[in-house]
Amino acid sequence: MGGILGEAEVKVLTLILVALIVLLQYPLWLGKGSWLKVWEVDQQLATQYETNEKLKTRNSALDAEVRDLKQGYDAVEERARNELGMIKEGEIFFRTVNDKND
Repeated sequence: MGGILGEAEVKVLTLILVALIVLLQYPLWLGKGSWLKVWEVDQQLATQYETNEKLKTRNSALDAEVRDLKQGYDAVEERARNELGMIKEGEIFFRTVNDKND
């Protein structure tokens, strides 16, 4: 009878403290702003940055092409030749065919 609390009371107090610790840890691991959610958002952000960089590169190329098309006829002529197979009036078109055995 030397202690203030009995053995049963100490066990109950220990269980209450453990329950409080678990309740305090829940938001950290599984709540709205949990480590898991932060990690998932970080992964999504990294993926979005990669996508944005690819789109920036594509947009820069398209912007350069649009400027070329607006500034002169060289770009229009190049597209007509490469994509449509057109030739100028008075030009002669030669096609060379490589032999597969070479």
